[in-house]
Amino acid sequence: MSALCAIALVASPVVAASPRDILTTAAFGARDKAAALAQLAQAEAGANAALARNPGDREAQLTKAMAIGYRAKLTKSRADAVDARDRFNALAAANPRDPEAQAIVAGWNIDAVTAVGGFMAGTVLGAKKATGLAALDRSVALGGNRAMFPGLAALLRLTLDGADPKARGLAEASLRGATPTALDRMIQRSANAVLVPVRAGNAKAAQALAKQLLPFGRVAR
Repeated sequence: MSALCAIALVASPVVAASPRDILTTAAFGARDKAAALAQLAQAEAGANAALARNPGDREAQLTKAMAIGYRAKLTKSRADAVDARDRFNALAAANPRDPEAQAIVAGWNIDAVTAVGGFMAGTVLGAKKATGLAALDRSVALGGNRAMFPGLAALLRLTLDGADPKARGLAEASLRGATPTALDRMIQRSANAVLVPVRAGNAKAAQALAKQLLPFGRVAR
């Protein structure tokens, strides 16, 4: 994910955007590759500054890893993709019961498989569909009743298979979920949107829409 970062609502124009805010704006708002890459660089610089003050800052570690992973997605950089993978896996290993970390590991693996196919993803990047799906299931199990985790699971599964048999139930669970954060609300809206082609049995449209609703899905490349 991951899949996938919290969206903060800035209450006042004098409040500086955090590195995570900048990352989120890039992931879900950017329509231009060059602008997106500039925002990712800004977010990573902010994370680096936080890590210089406190190397154990988990939020900064996560933001830096996601910035690298997103850059890899936009530039097709194998080095960045592998770097992000190792950072994500380390964060998940440090706290195996963190649903966000599990969702991000899932997103990395599934996005790689979706982008280049299972064989190339496994050979070049070490990404595996089975690893991604297992982490995705863990994120849902650990995420309580929050809308974000089943909604994200539905979207990611649909990017692999527009007729995924579990996707509809996960998207519907997202609609019943709690929305304590702006990201939960965004993913819940996305789950609601993708349910339209899913319920209509239009697997091709469901897959295409799921890809658009995930980070950088609408960036012109």
